[in-house]
Amino acid sequence: MIRYLAIRNLAVIESVAVEFEPSFNILTGETGAGKSILVEAVGLLLGGRATQDLLRTGEELATVEAVFEDADGREIVVRREITSQGRSRGFINGALATAAALRDLSNSLVELHGQHEHQQLLDPAQHLFVLDAWGHFEPAREQVSGAFARAQAIRQQIDRLRMDDRERAARLELVEFQLSELARAALTPGEDETLMADRQILRSADRVQQLCHDSYAELYDAEHAVLAALDHVWKRVGELAAFDARFVPHLESRDAIKAQLEDLAFTLRDFAAGIDASPGRLQEVEDRLALLERLKRKHGPSLDEVIARRDALAREQAALVGGTSSLAELDAALARASEEYLGRARDLSARRHRVAGDLARRMEGELADLAMDHARFEVRLTTTDGEGRWTDRGLDEAEFFLSANVGEDPRPLARIASGGELSRVMLALKTLAAAGAGRSAGARTLIFDEVDAGIGGRVASMVGQKLASLGERYQVLCITHLPQVAACGRTHFVIQKATRGRRTVTSVRALTGPERVDELARMMGGAAAGNRARGGAQELLDAAEAKGEQSAKAKGESPRERKRK
Repeated sequence: MIRYLAIRNLAVIESVAVEFEPSFNILTGETGAGKSILVEAVGLLLGGRATQDLLRTGEELATVEAVFEDADGREIVVRREITSQGRSRGFINGALATAAALRDLSNSLVELHGQHEHQQLLDPAQHLFVLDAWGHFEPAREQVSGAFARAQAIRQQIDRLRMDDRERAARLELVEFQLSELARAALTPGEDETLMADRQILRSADRVQQLCHDSYAELYDAEHAVLAALDHVWKRVGELAAFDARFVPHLESRDAIKAQLEDLAFTLRDFAAGIDASPGRLQEVEDRLALLERLKRKHGPSLDEVIARRDALAREQAALVGGTSSLAELDAALARASEEYLGRARDLSARRHRVAGDLARRMEGELADLAMDHARFEVRLTTTDGEGRWTDRGLDEAEFFLSANVGEDPRPLARIASGGELSRVMLALKTLAAAGAGRSAGARTLIFDEVDAGIGGRVASMVGQKLASLGERYQVLCITHLPQVAACGRTHFVIQKATRGRRTVTSVRALTGPERVDELARMMGGAAAGNRARGGAQELLDAAEAKGEQSAKAKGESPRERKRK
């Protein structure tokens, strides 16, 4: 979960720091106040694409930093920086990390749900994954995927062996030509990013060295160097400590301060000395970067993909020149691999068919709680054993069908669901996932960006209550424009923008009880909301609190235990 989020110089945000609670957090504010920027900031921590236009006008560096807590209670600090040159850097616990590493880490801690995520429900290709998640079939699906990959690899070997000598020789010549070019390059992961940083320093080497030399001299080497002057200061502070004990702690920090300044001085000296400012070194870096860019255009687009291409060519070369298995042996191996795949895939298919009906019934119950009383939900599975239809997902295709009204036949979700219905279907799925989650569920953060699109009134209250129930198992962050949803939150943050000088700044702060009533009244009646709107806002809060207490009693919790959550 996200314990702390700090943002600096991102879009309209100058500086914001927020401490979230582990339950249901609501974020509201006027349109354009910057609510979506918070979601975008978290997206950057998830490894999202960083662009220069995210930087606040006139600033050189934007940063997003968060303290996460994992399932074991350990804190993980994730940081993302964007420079005015459009470059970005990621850090995990202070160590440099790639965007892929950020995605791998953060995806286990955060799920981001917005309008785009709702649209994924319209893609039938995603429905099988939802069913597998509901049935906890991911390990079985991985086994099927592995068996499929093994069968495919053997099939490719057979195809290569069946080439005639001329085809094999032509293919080998091409593979060896491409491989020799990549092997000569002696590529290493992350080399291009390191070289670009070196080039930046080398292009300004004189200025960088001068800054280092001047700073080193002022700290350590000049006639009136800071470290030498500090010795006199500490002597006087020592005398003062004899008169007043308030100076003793400052005196005790003397060695630590001196060590830090000396370390800085020596780092400045060594850094300057380590810069090879010769034109030849800069040209060497430029030539190397040009080579890497050429290879990325040819085999990329990223350096990691170029390296993966090199390794794949090496494997293909070995297969073309060193394959000793006979065609009969490979045919037998393919038969065994295909039998293994079919066995695993058929078993997974049978398990999917067993739980599909249960998921549909449970979904209908959840949708009824969201004012879709007569909804009919179906999970339709299509299964085929035909070898040409085998996939790494198994033998099945799945699609969700929905009938939202009495008398209508269920139709594909992608063809009939409105935005409001999609929101409720997604919430129902998440609620069922929470019900089946293990103890580590609370370590995850679910972020909903305007999940209440297309709904209102009584349905909005029900959506708010569902989100509150999710907040009992997960940390939930919800951006909403609906007061009915906002009233159900345990903690309420308001996002506001104001003009300071000639600049727009955005702030985020937690609301107290009376302030929360005022914010809900604003959401109900606009900026000029009066006593009637405030009375309605208080009624919403009272109703949400009463509903929460009923839920707590049903679970055997006391009001005190509920408030401690």
